[in-house]
Amino acid sequence: MTALRVAMIGYGFMGAAHSVGWRQAPRVFDLPADVEMTVVVGRNADAVAEAAAHWGWAESATDWREVIARDDIDIVDIVTPGDSHAEIAIAALEAGKHVLCEKPLANTVEEAERMLQAAARAAEHGSKAMVGFTYRRVPAVTLLRDLIAEGVVGTVQQVRAAYRQDWLVDPEAPLAWRLQKEHAGSGALGDIGAHIIDMTQFVTGQSVDAVSGTVETIVKRRPLLGSGSGLSGTAAEGYGDVTVDDAAIFTGRLSGGALVSFEATRFATGRKNSLTIEVSGDRGALAFDLEDLNSLQFYDRTADAERQGFTKILVTEAQHPYISAWWPAGHMLGYEHGFVHQVVDLVQAIHDGADPHPTFAEGLSVQRVLAAVEESAANDSAWTRIAAP
Repeated sequence: MTALRVAMIGYGFMGAAHSVGWRQAPRVFDLPADVEMTVVVGRNADAVAEAAAHWGWAESATDWREVIARDDIDIVDIVTPGDSHAEIAIAALEAGKHVLCEKPLANTVEEAERMLQAAARAAEHGSKAMVGFTYRRVPAVTLLRDLIAEGVVGTVQQVRAAYRQDWLVDPEAPLAWRLQKEHAGSGALGDIGAHIIDMTQFVTGQSVDAVSGTVETIVKRRPLLGSGSGLSGTAAEGYGDVTVDDAAIFTGRLSGGALVSFEATRFATGRKNSLTIEVSGDRGALAFDLEDLNSLQFYDRTADAERQGFTKILVTEAQHPYISAWWPAGHMLGYEHGFVHQVVDLVQAIHDGADPHPTFAEGLSVQRVLAAVEESAANDSAWTRIAAP
């Protein structure tokens, strides 16, 4: 394997982050194959050409179907809104490409199931498929998973997970695609709630088996979107309905019996991108905060009483996950590094002939939890079992 040639479909906020990953991974890590940023695809020819020049893609295009059919493309990276994930991913897999698809995997369970079926068929011919739950690749989160697996907290008894943002507190913020169910599938629940569901399942090694929840649309009408970039935009004349949730609060039960509290909101005033998780067990506890992403907090209940208390683990040593390729100890990593590590893991899995994680099956498991939360909210927060695979 000499080179993996990449086509990225989409070029907005996530497109920029993925571009950094594709650009930096082969420069920092000793990958088993070269990576070529071959083409980026978008509907607006001028805008996508500008993105290609800015982020280092060799060329741009406007027809993703034509790009997927090309013989010089090995990997298709999907960073479009959720309503097109299934169509593009299935077409790419049927064309024999490897696929990286941003989370959540799809807008519905049915779409995610079809994507998994396509991935299973394609796997028979060597194609790999992975979902982009990038926070798994933050070194401290990977270490958190490893420490729990080693038993440092003992039996997991309770988990608290929250993802809080405030970019929609202003009622005059315009009606972007993330606020329209036909494009996004759901609001805070699917966009950022998916992250904390996946992270909980990832670090504990357990599935969420049942949920009880509620969702709320706090601002129900917003100015129509004039132009937008990332999470910001300018308003046009007129108003439209917000058709997704602004906040979701739900409780879950893990397969091992532990209780989990989840909160996903875009109305946490003052919180820009706050993702936290705390796992409590009978021997200790571990806590992670994305706003301090180079560290973990660890409580060792087995220590002598006079030495007990949460201590900080600075996750910057060469022995920590991913760190050895970067800087000397104590020199920090940031948000973009997770996307670099995502590329590293995908390229290595393709080279090894292994399944890259998270798989489409893992993406589907998150989709089933999201659907169960919506079902519970529609039924007065009744406990709802997660549909079996």
